[in-house]
Amino acid sequence: MARILFWGVLLLLSFEIQGLQHVFLLRGKDLHLDINKSVVLDKKTDLFWKFNETNNVAKCGFNNDPIVYDKYEGRAELFGQNYSLVLKNVKSNDTGDYTAVLTGAQDLRVAEYKVIVQDPVSPANLRVVSVPSSDSCNLTVTCSTVDSQISKTFRCDTQNCSQVDENSLKKTNDYSSLIVYLHRDLIICNHSNNVSWKQSTMNNPYCEKKTVSSAPIIIAAACGLCVFIFIIIFIICIVRKCKRRNQENQLYEAAQEYPPGQTRNENVPGDASSLSPTSTYALVEFHPKTESTKSKKNPQPETVYAQVTRATRPRGTAQQTELENISSTNSQG
Repeated sequence: MARILFWGVLLLLSFEIQGLQHVFLLRGKDLHLDINKSVVLDKKTDLFWKFNETNNVAKCGFNNDPIVYDKYEGRAELFGQNYSLVLKNVKSNDTGDYTAVLTGAQDLRVAEYKVIVQDPVSPANLRVVSVPSSDSCNLTVTCSTVDSQISKTFRCDTQNCSQVDENSLKKTNDYSSLIVYLHRDLIICNHSNNVSWKQSTMNNPYCEKKTVSSAPIIIAAACGLCVFIFIIIFIICIVRKCKRRNQENQLYEAAQEYPPGQTRNENVPGDASSLSPTSTYALVEFHPKTESTKSKKNPQPETVYAQVTRATRPRGTAQQTELENISSTNSQG
C-alpha cells in the first residue's frame, strides 16, 4: 500500500495546472527543463531561461552558442539543439519559477515550470496506546515527525480494526504528508513527500484479553486421573485377594472335614450317621502325617495320600446282633 502511494506520488512529479508545470526534485539532484513547443530563432529573436522572471539563467541567440550568466556559471547548461536547460546540484534556494521566453517584437513564454526542491523526509515516530473495554478496545495511534504530527483512533476487536477519529495536532508541510493506516497485522505510519518517504511499523496488538491461567485446571485434572487410577488398582487388588481367600477356604474345608485324630469310622456324637441302619464295609481316609524314625533316616520315595481300611462295627450294632442270636436260640429250644 505504501509503495503504491509512493509511486503514485512520483507520477505527480511533473503535472500541469493552468499551463504551469510543477517539478519536485530531491536536493542535490540535477534539474532538467525542456521546451515542448516548436521554437525557431532568427536574427531578431532570442531565447532566454529566466528564474523568478527577473534573473536570467542562460541565453541562446540565432547562430550563436548558448550563454550561461555568471551567477549560474558552472552549474547551468543550455543545449542549442532543443534549448533544454540543465541545472546541476540543485539546492533549496533553487526553488522557484523557471520560464523560457522568446524575446523579439513581443515576449512569448514557451515553457513555464514551478520547481520545488525538497529534502528527504524525517523518520516517523509511532506510538500506540490501547484502552480495552468489554468486548473491544480503542487503539490510539500517534505518528509524529519534526514538523507535523497526526493522531488516529481505531476501534478494534480480536481480529479487525476500524477508524473512528483523526486529529492533526500540528500543521503538516504543504508538500509532505503523514498517513497512519492498518494493513493486516501491522500499524503503519508513512511520512512522505514528492521525492522520498519513510515508514514506521508496529505489530497490531488488537485487544489483549486477560486469559485465565490453565495451570490449576491441568493440576486438578491430573489429580483426578491419579485418584481414578488408584481406585481401579485398589478394586483389582481387593477382587484378587477375595478370589485367593475363597480358594484357600475351599482347600482348608476339604482337608479339615474331620477333626484331627478322628477317622471316618468314628461317629461324632449327635451325628445322624450313628443312627443309620446301613452297614459300612470300607473307609477312605486321609493318611496321617506321622513319620517314623526310620522314615526320617530313610525317606520313602512314594507319598501316601489316603488309605483304605475295613470298617469296624459299632458297639451298638454288635450288641444288637448278639441279642438277635440269643432270641433265635431260645425260639429254637
